[in-house]
Amino acid sequence: MEQSFAELFAASEMEPKPELRVGDRITGRVITVGEELVYVDTGAKIDAVVDKNELADKDGGFSLREGDEVELFVVSRQAGEVRLARTMSGEGGAEQLQDAMEGGIPVEGRIKETCKGGFRVSVQGKTAFCPLSQVNSRPVVDPEALVGETLLFLVTRIEERGRNIVVSRRALLDRDQAESLAAFMKQAKPGDIVQGTVTRLAPFGAFVEIAPGLEGLVHISELSWSRALAPEDVAAPGDTVTVKFLKMEDQGKGRVRIELSMKQALRDPWDEVSGKYQVGDIVQGTVTRLAPFGAFVEIAPGIEGLVHVSEMSYLKRVHRPEEVMTSGDNVPVMIKTIDLDARRIGLSMRDAEGDPWEGLAERYTKGQVVQGVLEKRESFGLFIRLEPGVVGLLPGSRLESGENEAVFKARSGDTIAVTIDVIDMDKRRISLALAEANHSEDWRGHSPQEKELGVLGAELQRAMRKKQ
Repeated sequence: MEQSFAELFAASEMEPKPELRVGDRITGRVITVGEELVYVDTGAKIDAVVDKNELADKDGGFSLREGDEVELFVVSRQAGEVRLARTMSGEGGAEQLQDAMEGGIPVEGRIKETCKGGFRVSVQGKTAFCPLSQVNSRPVVDPEALVGETLLFLVTRIEERGRNIVVSRRALLDRDQAESLAAFMKQAKPGDIVQGTVTRLAPFGAFVEIAPGLEGLVHISELSWSRALAPEDVAAPGDTVTVKFLKMEDQGKGRVRIELSMKQALRDPWDEVSGKYQVGDIVQGTVTRLAPFGAFVEIAPGIEGLVHVSEMSYLKRVHRPEEVMTSGDNVPVMIKTIDLDARRIGLSMRDAEGDPWEGLAERYTKGQVVQGVLEKRESFGLFIRLEPGVVGLLPGSRLESGENEAVFKARSGDTIAVTIDVIDMDKRRISLALAEANHSEDWRGHSPQEKELGVLGAELQRAMRKKQ
């Protein structure tokens, strides 16, 4: 049987209504917006009012409409009227501050100056003391920078009839954080992807606000798949970022540590390696770090490969990576190997630059006389550089001290005429012989097809020159 409107109204009137007390935090619904006052349905027997200016935004504008919800404090209840406000502000006596302390209502205060152990704060026409440790939930680096700031505080102590008032901003921040954490944990769990705002950067990472007053840390190792980036390279205060909620640790005394990750909110770059890179590809990379055995080069964010010291140059023997590069250098590399299971990529700088031995058999032939540069002298012979990356050995057994005095006096960097003797492409070795005197004088015109005179022929040639 359907109930009449009168019966429903009577039944609603008989339902118990919550009793509002000063200090209660309520969530109400705007029912009327006047020129100076806003009327709010609190769910109690009587509606409440709040000054319209109290609900203005930071720019002084008013955007609330009938039906919008607001969260406010009960700041007074007199003669059947309930007054609401976001905080207690303006002029008031010790009694009003006492109500604020007992009800946990925030009060607005302006930091007047620093003093021993903290700050003097002007609160509703009275001077209160805020200890340095209670002005923020984090250590304050520069107390003077807060002078002149208008902030919200909780009254924690009133003594001597209002002559001794102590306030704390940290208590308010901790309370708001606890409420925000409780709300956040109701709708999020470890592993969830959430939005946040970067609040500050540190050498070890970035702090991100994931709920009002609730910060988590993105450690530097979780900022990006790339190792070469610093926090300031990835984000800046005020940036909106997507993070993965990793875990929360209770550190006691109402403190929690929330760990976040920006890189895990993105796709793992190794999932794309097989379709993006192939062995033999030449790509650009950035040197991220050096080791005694080689250099790690990042070819894409989060994709690093190793250039072994033996793969750094064909042109010179590299003993340490520092000889040819530094961290941050951009270098071309060739992909030599890809191991997706081990997440390893082998790279080569020398192959990316080109192998000087390629086509060498066509450029040099047995018997050809060329000009080389003495690189190093050893007990068993001389190392002669024919071109960048191509070095041959002139064995000591081919040198005759009596007739090759200029060669014996040669120093590193001096030019010496030599003859190609043996080319071993498999072992990358070239054996050289000392060019004959006449060939040394006109080595450019030497033809590889000319027959060698031998020792006897050389002696006869010298004898004929003497007769001439």
